[in-house]
Amino acid sequence: MPMPGLWNKTLVYLGLAEDDEDIDEYAEEAVDEPQADRQTASRPAAVRRIPEPATVTGGLQSPRPAVVRAMPQIPSAKFHLVNPGAFNDAQEVGDKFRDGFSVIMNLQAADVELARRLVDFASGLAYGLAGSMQPVADRVFLITPAGVEVSAEERRRFLEERGFYNQA
Repeated sequence: MPMPGLWNKTLVYLGLAEDDEDIDEYAEEAVDEPQADRQTASRPAAVRRIPEPATVTGGLQSPRPAVVRAMPQIPSAKFHLVNPGAFNDAQEVGDKFRDGFSVIMNLQAADVELARRLVDFASGLAYGLAGSMQPVADRVFLITPAGVEVSAEERRRFLEERGFYNQA
């Protein structure tokens, strides 16, 4: 049954149907040829064959080569304690944080204005470098870099070693 227009041409192009003109042409040739020649007449295949990949040998597909990928390393918890006495100590906080350390910033001995400025600096630092900042005791803050999570148990152990009472 012939298909009209664009749809038929698309199917023929994709190899999903035979061109009606080719079928009629071969039918006319078949009438003129003897029976033996009709069987050997070459007709375009209705289905295109895709060559098999080079990895297939003897009916068995050889395994794909192994891909070796390095396992992501879990960063070890490295802590650095800072007891700032002046705003210039903010550089120590920033340097250690950039080096991948979790920084404990103890502001218990700092005056109120200095503590406020250092908290503002540390929160901006943590935000800018995709880290986090959280209070762990009265006027004591934990600043952790991106991708580092400090478990509650490790945080508690570290604070107890340093003589801080965990209020978080």
